[in-house]
Amino acid sequence: MIARPWLIALGLALGVAVSNGFARFAYGLILPAMRDDLSWSYAEAGWINTANALGYLGGALLTLALIKRFPPTRLFVFGMVGTSASLLFSGLTEDFALLTMWRITAGVAGAPVFIAGGVLAGQLFPDPKRAALAIALYFGGGGLGMLLTGATLPALFAVGGAGSWPMSWIALGLVSGAFTLLSARAVKQIGRAGQVAQAQKPATRAAGLPIRDMGPALVGYGFFAMGYIVYVTFVAAWMRDIAAGPGLISAVWSVIGLGIVVSPFIWRGILARFSNGVPLALAAGVTALGTVLPLVVTGPVALIISATLFGVAVFIGPAAITAFAKRNLPVTVQGSAIALFTTVFAVGQAIGPVAAGFIGDATGSIDGGLLAAGGVLALGAAVAVWQKTLDCPGRSDRVL
Repeated sequence: MIARPWLIALGLALGVAVSNGFARFAYGLILPAMRDDLSWSYAEAGWINTANALGYLGGALLTLALIKRFPPTRLFVFGMVGTSASLLFSGLTEDFALLTMWRITAGVAGAPVFIAGGVLAGQLFPDPKRAALAIALYFGGGGLGMLLTGATLPALFAVGGAGSWPMSWIALGLVSGAFTLLSARAVKQIGRAGQVAQAQKPATRAAGLPIRDMGPALVGYGFFAMGYIVYVTFVAAWMRDIAAGPGLISAVWSVIGLGIVVSPFIWRGILARFSNGVPLALAAGVTALGTVLPLVVTGPVALIISATLFGVAVFIGPAAITAFAKRNLPVTVQGSAIALFTTVFAVGQAIGPVAAGFIGDATGSIDGGLLAAGGVLALGAAVAVWQKTLDCPGRSDRVL
């Protein structure tokens, strides 16, 4: 019984493996094969991930409305089913319009997984240190997804060639279906154990969000999203452009995933200590350094260091925002706050890939897009550091 909340957190983490590790990040590994087989430009390749981000934006707005009417457990499972189906169907067409549609659908379905799962993970423990670790473990599920894709997809394309990309989407859809069953079982245990009972109550009478006071965190988070997604989308294609082999690409992707998995243990002290914008600022700064490093220092070692820095920081951004909401806001509005932050995040994600793609097409190389992404991440860090702890009546850390 003591271990049940931690097992629930691990089950919820499988949701991030699907909604982010598979539905969003895996495209970075599949993109080079699709670009070769379908003769896409950088802008077209970037648009496909922007389409996913636009769907994610729509899903976040939808979740912002539905989370006041439905328990997060139901939204989480619904999103898992929809994301798994979207990944599967992405492997059954070569039509650009249909691929765009399925990427949008995957984004729409992935948003409630990410938002509702974050709410549930944030309410598993009343103790700030355990809560911070549970939140970070939840977001670490994205690293599991990257480890799995990094260990398999480059080898698949090395053997099957560019034309084997549909198989990758189908495989991801099937694995996501299996993860959905396991996550649904974890969510069911939440109900049985009476966990996060407060988070499942509708917030129809909750006070409004202090949006103005949350401004630096909102703006900084938007810049964070705009910058990080460029690295994830294009780093594999960039490595192949500089003649990196499938082994190095697999190693870099796996190191990112491993970094995400271990990041909760590196950052849990910072997440528990600060209730202001410092954790988000630090995460954005480290992510910026990882993004620009391979542009100024060449060679495989620099790429591995870049992947390490990026991996240990990239999911701490969302974890920092979830911890910020838990520490500063009443439990009745935490779901709405996370949905609002996710909406801002989705806007940033929608801008990043296609903007970097246009830069790549204009210059003949994606280097400029990656450099711009690093600058945007640094700007996000500079803004987020100004976020102060909120003085909200009924905020969570007052009742711990």
